Amino acid sequence: MISDRKRQVAAVMAAHFVAAFAALGVPPYFGKMLAVSLGEQRAWLPGLLYVLPTVLTAVSSPFWGRMADRLGARPMLLRAQLGLALAFLLAGHTSSTALFAASLVLQGLVGGTFGASNAFLATFLQGRELRDSLTLMQGSARAALVVAPIAVGFLLPGGDPIRVYQLLFWLPLAAVLVTLGVKPLGKEPTPGEAAPRVEAAVDRPALTAGEVFALQFLFTFATVVTFPYFLPHAEQVPGAGARGMAGVLFALPHLVYLLGAAPLSRRVRERPLALFAGALGALAVSLVAQAAAPSLPALVVARLLMGLAMTVCFIALHGFVADVVREGRAGKAFGWFEASSKWGGVAAGCAAGGVSAAWGLASPFLLGAVGAVGAAVYVVHRMSRTAPAGQVRPAR
Repeated sequence: MISDRKRQVAAVMAAHFVAAFAALGVPPYFGKMLAVSLGEQRAWLPGLLYVLPTVLTAVSSPFWGRMADRLGARPMLLRAQLGLALAFLLAGHTSSTALFAASLVLQGLVGGTFGASNAFLATFLQGRELRDSLTLMQGSARAALVVAPIAVGFLLPGGDPIRVYQLLFWLPLAAVLVTLGVKPLGKEPTPGEAAPRVEAAVDRPALTAGEVFALQFLFTFATVVTFPYFLPHAEQVPGAGARGMAGVLFALPHLVYLLGAAPLSRRVRERPLALFAGALGALAVSLVAQAAAPSLPALVVARLLMGLAMTVCFIALHGFVADVVREGRAGKAFGWFEASSKWGGVAAGCAAGGVSAAWGLASPFLLGAVGAVGAAVYVVHRMSRTAPAGQVRPAR
């Protein structure tokens, strides 16, 4: 990727990071905000509000993706960033639970900066460059997921924590300024026009769009189903109950992604289907190992394996979705890609609550393993009907 394109991708990543930082940093503190700032005592409400913007993003993403193909990816990215800022402004000045819920509805309906950022990248990148940039964008999301909850914890106002939104409001506005400064090289495609082809040959697409979205759903389900109850589960493992240790263990797979995505990208690109199937199997093993971990070292090893498996899966999925957008309908493809991820997260959250109440804190890990194995079995079946990974064909 030439240096000018690297600068462009870095700018889009920076814009997404500051927006994701704000969106991902606050939800862990919903319970405190509702209780302290709004006097809300209903114990089930933080969980409902946590999933509300995710559901609405899943519903709205395909629509905004189609609008990006019709009206242009840059306007839709600016819409997402400005919508996030408006939602934060409302949340920061709210005085009731109803208004706070309305701000989350607004965030879900007009947000979606990840899919919008990816669609914007596709207006001036394609093939290998797009695939590698999607891997970098996922790194931006992982970094925000690790850093934001810690940073927001320090920023929370003592007497009225919900006012932290008044500070976070400025972050998506900063992202708007960065996005306005990104000017793709050459002729930027007009709305509805396919992006210019930049490669003579590309990896043979191994999966259809529907298969990519379904596998993204299963992969997201398998990982996110463990999130809600990981901390209390980890605290029960001998040696993992020290203050802050559970949080470090939670962040460990995301840190593995940040360190391993770049060096692993080329290897995964050479054999995407086979390595994707193997990584799904490794993910299942890591989840079972976490469910049965007898000690802190065993749990650390299982989390490291989970991080490695997640990294390979993400890189492979980015390659598959990059193949799907070759007909120039990037907005639609990334809209459905984001929607499948969000629906996977919603299903995971609902399932985690049900199985943990019935069978204990280890059960979400076993359920996630089932989802990962199911996805792996399908990929292996699909490989038997697909040309060898790495075969190339002329770009359309």
